[in-house]
Amino acid sequence: MATGETGFDDVTYDLVSVQYHSLKAGHDYGQYVRDAENAGQDDIASFFREVMEQDSARAHQCHEFLRKLGGTDNTSPQNGG
Repeated sequence: MATGETGFDDVTYDLVSVQYHSLKAGHDYGQYVRDAENAGQDDIASFFREVMEQDSARAHQCHEFLRKLGGTDNTSPQNGG
C-alpha cells in the first residue's frame, strides 16, 4: 500500500484531511449563517445551513470509512518504505 510522507497510508491521510476540512468549514459556516440572518437574508442563511449539513454528512462519512479501516493496519503509521 502506498505510504505518504506522513508515514500513514495515502487513503487514511486523505480521509482525515477531508474530515478535518469539512469540520473546519462547518464551524466557519455557523458565522456565515449568523451574518446572513443579521443582514435579513434568510434565503442565503438557509443556503449556508444546507452547505453546513452537507459538510457535516461528509465528515461523518469519513469517520465511518476511518472506523472501517480501523480493523486493518491502514490507520497506523507504516514501517519502512
